[in-house]
Amino acid sequence: MFESFSQKRALETLKKTALNLISEKGEANARSIASKLLVQFQSLEKAEQLQFFEFLAQKFSPDPYDVLQAAQNYADKADDDSLIRLFKIVEPARQEFLRRVNRAPDGTQTVVRMRELLLEHAKSKPGLRAVDADMQHLLNSWFNPGFLELHQITWNSPAQLLEKIIAHESVHAIDGWDDLRRRLQPDRRCFAFFHPQLPGEPLIFVEVALVPGIAKDVAGLINKQAPVGDAKSFKAAIFYSISNCQPGLKGVSLGNFLIKRVAQKL
Repeated sequence: MFESFSQKRALETLKKTALNLISEKGEANARSIASKLLVQFQSLEKAEQLQFFEFLAQKFSPDPYDVLQAAQNYADKADDDSLIRLFKIVEPARQEFLRRVNRAPDGTQTVVRMRELLLEHAKSKPGLRAVDADMQHLLNSWFNPGFLELHQITWNSPAQLLEKIIAHESVHAIDGWDDLRRRLQPDRRCFAFFHPQLPGEPLIFVEVALVPGIAKDVAGLINKQAPVGDAKSFKAAIFYSISNCQPGLKGVSLGNFLIKRVAQKL
């Protein structure tokens, strides 16, 4: 009973912090409140996370009457001022809330994690679709490929990074360190996108085999016993695997841009 009371109290405290964050005018104070909010959110149990997302859906949505009035005003005047006013009215307060969360240390990573958790709940809670749409809208901007850094993963990359590559390979599982080492030999390439706010955290990576010709099957490309090819014989680059490392970025277009950037680099 005491535990239930404590969890409820933690949720109510988080809600108050969220309201304080969205109403705060000063930038320095807003960052401090956002940092406090991140700590409070991370302490919630799964059930309380759902309730908080539902709170965001209910409390931070635009007022239907205001939207109707602004839309009618634009329909009548069709000028820039009424259009700008409509944009401001239609945009949910959730987006400004998330922007402020993003300004806190580790804010970007937290928003990505929040969306990962939201997607788990949204499967059975259609009322959270608007919250998800707001998160995806902002993440599409924050993770625009123009902001991302392309890095090659090699056997000399940090061990923690290599462990993440093993863990997140979702197409052709990597069978331990020997298998990974083979995939990083001179006739193989691995490239990943990184975001400046998530150092050491690959967003998505692609694996490429450099071979004499078009491969007939994948088995030969992922055979860890296969001999390393001679660089003089390379005539084709086979993109044989691409894996997303951040479930919270589902729906954010990264794969197509990654493949094009890597093809250009090769």
